[in-house]
Amino acid sequence: MDIEQQRVQDDLRGVIAGDVLCDPLSTQLYASDASIYQVRPLGVICPAGVADVLATVRYACEHDIPLHPRGAGSGVAGESLGRGLVLDFSRHMRRVTASTDAETITVQSGAVLADVNRAIQNTGRMFGPDPATRSVTTMGSVVATNASGSHYLRSGAARDTVESVRVVTMDGELVELKPRKPSSDDLAGKYALGLNEIRHRFADLIQQSTQSPPSRGGYRLDDVFADDGTVHLGRFFAGTQGTLAIMVDATMRTEVAPKHRGVALLFFHRVDSAARMAVAALDHGPVACDLMDRRLLQIARETEPGFADLLPIEAEAMLLIEVQGDVEAELEDRLRLIYRNLSTGHDGAFGFTCTTDEVERNRYWSLCRRVVPRQYRVRSSEAPLAFMEDLAVPVGRLPAVLTEIQDALKRHHTTATVFAHAGHGQLHIRPFLNLANSDDRDRLMRLSEETAEVVWKHGGAISVEHAAGLSRSYLMPKQYGELWQAMGQIKRLFDPLHRLHPGKYFGAILQKPNENLRPADQTIEITFEGRTVLQADTGSSGRSLEGEPSIPQLEVIQHWPGNATISQVTRACNGCGRCRTNSPAERQCPVYRASLKESATPRAKANLLRGVISGQLPVDCLTDDAAKAVADSCFNCHQCRVDCPASVNIPKIVGELKSQYVATNGLPLSDLLMGRIDTVAAIASRLPWLSNQLRRSVLFRWVAERMLGLAAARPLPPVQSETFLRLASKRRWNKATPSGGLKVVYFVDHYANYHDPDIGRALAEILQQNRIGLFVPTSQVTSGMPRITSGDLKGARKIARRNVRMLAEHVRQGYTIVATEPAAALCLKYEYPNLLDDEDAHLVAKHSYEACSYLWELHQGNRLSTEFNDVPLHLAYHQPCHLRVLDPDCTTPKLLSVIPGVNVRHIEAGCTGMAGTWGLQRKNYRNSLRIGWPLISAMRLADRSVATTECSSCKMQIEHGSGRETVHPLKLLAHAYGRMPKIAEHLEQAEDQ
Repeated sequence: MDIEQQRVQDDLRGVIAGDVLCDPLSTQLYASDASIYQVRPLGVICPAGVADVLATVRYACEHDIPLHPRGAGSGVAGESLGRGLVLDFSRHMRRVTASTDAETITVQSGAVLADVNRAIQNTGRMFGPDPATRSVTTMGSVVATNASGSHYLRSGAARDTVESVRVVTMDGELVELKPRKPSSDDLAGKYALGLNEIRHRFADLIQQSTQSPPSRGGYRLDDVFADDGTVHLGRFFAGTQGTLAIMVDATMRTEVAPKHRGVALLFFHRVDSAARMAVAALDHGPVACDLMDRRLLQIARETEPGFADLLPIEAEAMLLIEVQGDVEAELEDRLRLIYRNLSTGHDGAFGFTCTTDEVERNRYWSLCRRVVPRQYRVRSSEAPLAFMEDLAVPVGRLPAVLTEIQDALKRHHTTATVFAHAGHGQLHIRPFLNLANSDDRDRLMRLSEETAEVVWKHGGAISVEHAAGLSRSYLMPKQYGELWQAMGQIKRLFDPLHRLHPGKYFGAILQKPNENLRPADQTIEITFEGRTVLQADTGSSGRSLEGEPSIPQLEVIQHWPGNATISQVTRACNGCGRCRTNSPAERQCPVYRASLKESATPRAKANLLRGVISGQLPVDCLTDDAAKAVADSCFNCHQCRVDCPASVNIPKIVGELKSQYVATNGLPLSDLLMGRIDTVAAIASRLPWLSNQLRRSVLFRWVAERMLGLAAARPLPPVQSETFLRLASKRRWNKATPSGGLKVVYFVDHYANYHDPDIGRALAEILQQNRIGLFVPTSQVTSGMPRITSGDLKGARKIARRNVRMLAEHVRQGYTIVATEPAAALCLKYEYPNLLDDEDAHLVAKHSYEACSYLWELHQGNRLSTEFNDVPLHLAYHQPCHLRVLDPDCTTPKLLSVIPGVNVRHIEAGCTGMAGTWGLQRKNYRNSLRIGWPLISAMRLADRSVATTECSSCKMQIEHGSGRETVHPLKLLAHAYGRMPKIAEHLEQAEDQ
């Protein structure tokens, strides 16, 4: 931290209740967003309330420091980046307050749009504008960019909903912007007076500019002035892109949610044909009309298997059209009428499908909501870049504009993806370029200029919804022409010293779109297990930026193969911010949801490692406590890898970050203990009566908490006198089966061995019922997942080698590997290949299964006995995070439903927060319960007598938090076969309760 940053941090921490972060690591996390740019700020402020915003503005004014308000950092134009102080409103200022009838809502700047709609969904109302990033974008950004989205035809833009906005001005005052008469009595009146004077001064130019469809962003003066002289300051503020004042909260109008919705997909042989038919569709009153080109459709087929049958391979373009109404039966008729009218002639659609079913409708919409960000899954030297999108043209000119833009792309030998809100003429075009290539960086500039010329030629505008930011501000003077002077006068009226987002939208110096690009990685000397290789790569181009020096040696702990180098994996994160979602339909990221800190997001880990690789941060910073704190906000649940649109391997990045720290500093005592918990349990199992007495002792638990870091409030499972491996030896399951047929080698993990051997016994009984051979090798050791989670990868690699060597031999003898613990199965299928990357590890991964998934495959092949007894039981099922990675189809409820009398309800309420041994530690106990509280609450409210889950740590959390008896699914199956009668009484007691 340099002297100026230290001074700012010391000064502001004395007056700010929220967070003040000026250290190099924190500023690196805020140096990028979802754009292609990177600018490191002086510091970051996370205001806790209005007083903090006022104090920050006054301090910045006193010391001449620029300010950059920021929401989720999901903007694609670099609008949240800057060299001054960044104000992150998403951390604390997230309050939502609805009026009694919910016709209006008051939202703080950091409130997430999707959370706003969830807060009022029971009232039958909603906030209408729906930008594609609504699951993460904040209301401050919605107002600042005048966001609209796919349903603009029905709901308009944010500007149309604004009642009033409270802002902190650059004078350091709190002002409410609402309809006001011009006056000189107060600041709001002076703003109204100033805007009125500017309107009269430039009346002729303003009149000329509004003859064509007005831009939906920027400093707009239309619809601001009433006939009685009132100036609607709140409406004017919407779309000013955070360059005039800092919004702290706003009062917005909501609308009645539609009763019924119908969606149709229409397929075309040409993009321009789809565009012409979109114009024709407007005669039928759709509320949404979106267009996707063949490249996006291909990405949809490749990333979502369910879309392969839905999307014709010959489709060059698709229109998604939605209609709404009060009578559901009429909607399909309307959609079919639209198809009849749009399927005739040379441009007509050749294919069609429609639905009014909510589940299917949401699936259709996911094409637009999810596939567009999944462009970042493209793994090549060129990637689709968002720098020239956000184009608006008169709807009737859309086909011609698309044709001319495609011609410009051809001239530059470039291809692009095309997505459009065709119903209101808004285009999002992302060319494929490689920013590590100097020619492509020049091409970026030329494409930006030529595209803007095409848009202006057809009476359109650029920067209408996603802000001008760093990518498009330089085009604003030419877009406005003589009216640009009026923009300057408006800027001076509100921010005369240009302290707020200087150089964005308006400014004396406006950067070119190929400046301040994210730096390419430098030449890195990588050492792995004694082998040194020189890797000169940034992106996947194999080239670094010309003239950049190499950085010191980075000795990586993991293996990063040539098709997934550390550079490629780290740079795959584009910063879209999807990992910040609170959507109940997704689980990423459990830790972020509990803390709401940027440092807890998965993208923060990628930003940190990318900062090192690009030379923005020193290699030594990975051994600092600050880097460890960022890495420790991940407990290796892998949900980010599942839900990330770009499928970035964040768990591997975190593993590298943690292991770098551990290699230098070693493990804390609690992590050291957790990594060797199998050794502790082995000793405890020799004296189970003493061990179980101690685990119940208040004094012993107090000492263990103080000395070993174990949470005293966390109940520990009893240790059994006979471990499963000892039982297996007695039952001769440790003898290999020489005969043919199906054979299983059981990979036993810690919990089933030491705490609940009946899990392994249940598996054995099920296999015997189905005449499947069972082998339990006694030379195996536990999976080592606690070591992987804590960053002790060198210790985990030793465990992996031992297990893989033994298991690979049995696979070659015809065995299938089955694990009853999801974490153990994940180690076999993912972690071990990651640690070893040899033939044996990949062989073991290929033939490994979680037990319930294995049994379901048998059932699917008609090889599982269904001679079950009737078991009248109502179950609440939780799918563990690690199993969600391995079994995305969630087959266990289907398997249990095969048992007569069993009724299974899948409770999807997120992660339990236990995360293996992570939740056993005192430092994590409170966060563990906070993360798991939604699931705990759902289990408490569920009308079920017994809970079931495959994960032992999830079982512990559910029982601890909800008091629900929790049983492994294998025990239920074995009981249904009549092979484990002793659990019958146990289940009946739980059912009676």
